[in-house]
Amino acid sequence: MSEKAQWYVIHTYSGHENKVKATIEKSVKNRNMEDIIQDVAVPVEELTEIKNGKKKVKQRKIFPGYCLVKMIVTDESWYIVRNTKGVTGFVGPNSKPIALTPEEVDNMGLEKEIRTVLDIDFEIGNKVEIIAGAFKDFEGTVEEINPDDATVKVKIFMFGDRETLLELEMSQIRKVD
Repeated sequence: MSEKAQWYVIHTYSGHENKVKATIEKSVKNRNMEDIIQDVAVPVEELTEIKNGKKKVKQRKIFPGYCLVKMIVTDESWYIVRNTKGVTGFVGPNSKPIALTPEEVDNMGLEKEIRTVLDIDFEIGNKVEIIAGAFKDFEGTVEEINPDDATVKVKIFMFGDRETLLELEMSQIRKVD
């Protein structure tokens, strides 16, 4: 087959994205069409909330109401996707599928599919209490926040007036009111 599969966006009823994904995958398997409809994705991101020193991870859909399908458009593949319960149509003029550009695919992170986002309840300059580790029960000031590796630099005072900069995990501190 000379055509290459591309990513397309389909609009779904809100809240039905995972059902649509499962239904399309089942139809593809039942009809042995894995070479035509190659992947179905509901991109999600992990949202990590750190409040009072407790870390909670939730998943949230990046594009609610949409699924992404990697397929070669044929009459049969179009029919399977378009007539799946919960699908309202392809994104494009007159519900005609328009492929995503390679840049859009990269920007959406379709090959990764899970991104991490931190929801941090403190900022630089805030007073914090260290709640875990060797410096537990010390108080300090947030000097630097590094969301990429979920660490913070906190300035504490030891032995009276000796200033010390510590690098800690975000889960080791709690904002002091």
